[in-house]
Order: sequence, then C-alpha cells, then structure tokens
Amino acid sequence: MTYAEYVDLKQQIEFHMDAYYNLDEPVISDYEYDLLMQKLKAAEKEHPGWVTPDSPSQKVGGVARREAGVKVVHNVPMLSIEDMFTKEDVAAWIDRVLAVHPDAAFSVETKIDGLSMTLRYEKKEDGRLHLMLAETRGDGITGEDVTANALVIPDVKQVIDLPFEKLELRGEVYMSHEAFEAYNTRQEQAAKKPAANPRNLAAGTLRQLDPAITKERGLCMFVFNVQDGPAELMEQHVAAMDLLQQKGVPVTQHWLCRTKEEVLSCIDAIGAMREGLPYDIDGAVIKLDRIAQRSDFSTSSKYSPGHIAYKYPPEEKIVVMDRILVDVGRTGKLTFTGEFHDKETGKPARLCGTSVSRATLHNQDYISDMKIGIGGSYRLFKSGEIIPKLNGCVQEPAEVFCAPTHCPVCGSLLEREEDTADIRCVNSSCPAQLSRTVSYFASLNAMNIIGLGDTLVEALAKEGFIADFADIYRLQSRRDELIEAGIIGKEKNTDKILAAIEKSKENDPVSLLTGLGIRNVGKNTAKELMKHFSSIDQLMTASKEQLLAVDDIGETTADCILDYFAQEKNHSVIEAMKQLGVNMTMPVAEGGSDRLAGLTIVVTGTLPTLGRKDATDLIELHGGKASGSVSKKTSYVLAGEAAGSKLTKAHELGIPVIDEARFLEMIK
Repeated sequence: MTYAEYVDLKQQIEFHMDAYYNLDEPVISDYEYDLLMQKLKAAEKEHPGWVTPDSPSQKVGGVARREAGVKVVHNVPMLSIEDMFTKEDVAAWIDRVLAVHPDAAFSVETKIDGLSMTLRYEKKEDGRLHLMLAETRGDGITGEDVTANALVIPDVKQVIDLPFEKLELRGEVYMSHEAFEAYNTRQEQAAKKPAANPRNLAAGTLRQLDPAITKERGLCMFVFNVQDGPAELMEQHVAAMDLLQQKGVPVTQHWLCRTKEEVLSCIDAIGAMREGLPYDIDGAVIKLDRIAQRSDFSTSSKYSPGHIAYKYPPEEKIVVMDRILVDVGRTGKLTFTGEFHDKETGKPARLCGTSVSRATLHNQDYISDMKIGIGGSYRLFKSGEIIPKLNGCVQEPAEVFCAPTHCPVCGSLLEREEDTADIRCVNSSCPAQLSRTVSYFASLNAMNIIGLGDTLVEALAKEGFIADFADIYRLQSRRDELIEAGIIGKEKNTDKILAAIEKSKENDPVSLLTGLGIRNVGKNTAKELMKHFSSIDQLMTASKEQLLAVDDIGETTADCILDYFAQEKNHSVIEAMKQLGVNMTMPVAEGGSDRLAGLTIVVTGTLPTLGRKDATDLIELHGGKASGSVSKKTSYVLAGEAAGSKLTKAHELGIPVIDEARFLEMIK
C-alpha cells in the first residue's frame, strides 16, 4: 500500500465512523467496516512511521454532541474493545494470557448492539447508592450528560441497595425487537419515515432532548462493567456482576470459563442463541475475570486492556421468491423488487432485528446472473445492516424471470439502452414518469416549491391539472377551480402553494436545469454547465463540442443533453415556462472575473479571515473550480491551519500550496 492509498483509507474510515457513531446512520455493515479497519491496521503494522494520534486506529468512537445535554469528562475513559474475527485469533489471545497467568479465568458475554452509557452513583443519607449522573461515551474521554433520559429507562436503577460510598457502572443501552417494531408501526400510521434498525433508533433516542419521548420508545439497558468502586467489586469481574444482579441491576448474560476450550464453546453457544434473543447482539466479549491481570494485556490507548470481542459474521437467511414487482422510475427506467418469505418459517425473514420481505433486484442482468425467479431460494443478508440484498442462489427456480417488453403503466414498447443493463419507457407522457418527474422538479434540490410534494402532484396529475412542468405555472390562473375541487385545500392552503410556485420563478437557471431531470445532469453538473452558458436558451443551442469543453462533461452526459433538447416537446415546455415568467438567465455576478479560469483549487484547514464557503465562492466568482478533494487535476491547494491529509496529499503529488494572502493576490 502506498502512503497516498493509506491516507485515502483513513479518510474513508473516518467517514464511516462519523456515520455510525455521530449520525447514527451507517452506510456499510459492521463487517465491512471491520474489514476496512483490519486493512488499516495491517498497513500501520508494516509502516509504523505512518501512525499519528488522529488515525482511526488510535481513536475511540465518535464525538460528544450537544443534543441531550452538556458535555461531561469521564472519571474513567470509556474505551473500545479490540475486535477479532476468527476463533483461531481468539485462541491465540487466550494462549498468550495463559502463558503469563496460568490460573487466569475468563468471562464470556453477549455483545449488545447499542449505545454505551456510564452511570455514576453516590451514597446518600439512607445508606444506599443513588444515581447522580448518566453519560454517553462520546470520544471516550468526553461524553454527554443524558441523566434526564436515563431516569426514564426502567432498567436503570435509580437506587441500589449497597452500602458503598460510590459506584460507577458501564452498560449498553439498546432497544428490543418488540419496541422497535412498535415504533415503526406508529411511524407508518402517521405516514412518517420508519427507523432503519434498533441500534440507530436507540442511539438517537438516548441523545434527544425530551425524556417523555425516551420513555415512550421503551429503551432498555444491560450493565457489563464496574468502572470504579470499592475493592470488593474491583477484584473479580464475574463476582461483581453476580452481586449487582442479586441487587436487581440488569447485567449482560455472562459465563465464567477456565479453559480455552470452554471459551470457544461458549462463543459457539452464544452464536447459536443469537437469533432467538429479543434484542440484537453482534459478537461475544471475552474478558479476564481478575481485573488486576488485565493491565498486562494492553494493546493501545484506544482499547480496554484484557478484553477482546469475537465478531460474528453477518446474519444470513434462506428466502423463497414469491413475486417480482416491476415499476417505472422518474427517468423511465424500470425497477425490479423481489418479494419473498423465510424458507424455514414461511414468514418475513428476521435479520438484524427487523422483518424483511422484499429487496431490490437492480436490473435484468442481475436477475439473470442470480437466476432469480418465482419459487427459487436465495441467501439474504443486510448490507450496512440496513439494506437487504440477495447473496447467491441456493435452489434455482423453474424459470428465470424476464422483464416485460411493454411498459407496465402506459403500454409503450420498452427499449434497452446500448451498452447498459437499463430498460426504459421512452414515452415522456407516461403517467408513472409524470408524477415522479414533476415531484423532482418541485423538490428541495431543484425548484424548491415548498408544499408541492409527491402526494399533491399525483392528485393534480390525476385530476388533469398538471401534464408537464409548464402546467405548474398555469395553476395560478386556475385558482378558483383548485379551491372548488379541494385538491390542495381551502383558500389559505391553495394560496400558500400558489405563492411558493410564483416565488420559484425567481430561481436561477441552475435550479431549473436540475429540475428538468435530464439524465446524468444533477445539481453539480447543472452548476458547471451554467457557469459556461449565460442562459438556458444558450445551453439549448450548444453543440457537442461546446458541451465537452465544460469541466466534468463527458460523451455520455453531452449526448443526454443533446437528446433532451432535440425533442420538440421539451422545447415547447421550456418556451412555455419562459412565457409564464420562469427565469432562464444567469445573474451577472458583481466583482467577478476570469482570473482563475481553468484552475481547480482545493480549500483545506482554517484560513485567517475567510470561511471555507467564502473562499469557495471567491474561487467560483473569479472563474475557477472549487473541488473538495486533491488529485492530479488540482491546480492549487489553498491551505490554512490544521490542513491535515489534503495538504499531505498535495505535497505527495507536487501540487502548489498557497496561503490566503497569495490567494487574495491572485484575484486582485
């Protein structure tokens, strides 16, 4: 691995750490994340000089977020546990321990998939321990005060009948499958977005501000460690857990093992019972029972000494295909969805705490390669423990599914694009495309017509009020009809939507071009195009050579633009919108120039006077391109304090680095 690849890998892992720990929205599975981390550790082992304190291998979890409460510095750092992925590695670790401490015993425990929390107790006048503070892990050193929310979690004991002066316990907050399904049922009934999985929902619930919401959602907690306390609880871990359990504290399931064989057998037993648990686990934790022995087995400042975790591979189920649904997307592209049942139970498959009965089948090539058809059996897993995916055919169906030859909505003949797997309905008047296309046009990313969402667009299209984009701007002249029909509502709601439509006429052509939904032309591409063309009219008459001269516009995108504007119907709709007052011309920027024309500049670090957005705006105002990543195409890197990995990459690639003063000189 080169150093540049190592830096890219660190950035990739940091992105996924933020998604998991801070945003509660992971985009890859724990297993996939673990593989990335293993790759990083292997590179750092081979090149120890590359390791810095900010490497993901040296950091714990996420950051403390100001949502549920103020930040709290932990009395005892809340560290991670080093993961292992084979039982051979676990066995080797146990051998190392026994070589130093032949009398060592181990606690093997379920690894709950939730959010870590520490509870601080103090002795009060009644001689018992009372809960004083609850804190999340955060970055391992500083967390958030979530005491108000912890007090409404039934498993959190507010008073423990023990005569100690103080006690600090660490555990895992989680959500049961039953509570998770109840929450999603309520969300669906309220026409709101369901949660992705129990872990994310539990984390978000613990961090939010209203304890009443926390109480309603039904969080649970298991204690898995004594962080600090009297000597009698800091000697042997299992004895401490047993004492707490006797006093009514819910503790994680744990087994005392005295040999390597017992530990490995226990790991297998936990794996076997995993599916039947009413909550999610993703591994088994192995701890040295004698706490004093743990310090002899420290691996890094990130990990708790004397602990390891065996991570189970992703869950898989065998499902039987019942039905394949074919739909038409916004651009006319056919989409395929498989509906199935668990082969063993006959019900939706249970994976990662949720019931799964359907998965995307991508395209006809995917269907053919996977041999997907009614009655076939397939392995199912969850990518990112969120998105269900098929993972191979177990038993082939009698017949592999073939896509229809005609549009399932309008009946038009379908076309397969050359050199792609995409099949499309090319009828631009297809009702399926119309509602989605108009909804996209009105969306936040495009014309931002507030209130004109999917449901309303479908209703307006169904009643004949909208057949194309221009019809949106004709609704003002049909105000009385709309009110009488009651599609939008009474006068107040109707006028509100019509006012938002009128306001959208003032948007710059970037928003309009984005909203047209030309294939391969999203917001960023539209922005680049409208830097080079002063109006939509000018873009409509551009040649292929002129389009290819624009940054990031290749042959395919240029052809898509030319094909779109070659259709007379599209010309007519755009002309109608212009006549109805929709802005087609780019504003002339004051103080602009072409001093940075042809230059790509990356901004990184903290500049003395300019904010990141200010610098980006100035680059674009003077004809340059502001990029978020350093590559061989980068002209300059504008760097301030704490520039980090982008500055390192610039040095590696020999890209000139400038400071704010030099940048301001360039645009004078």
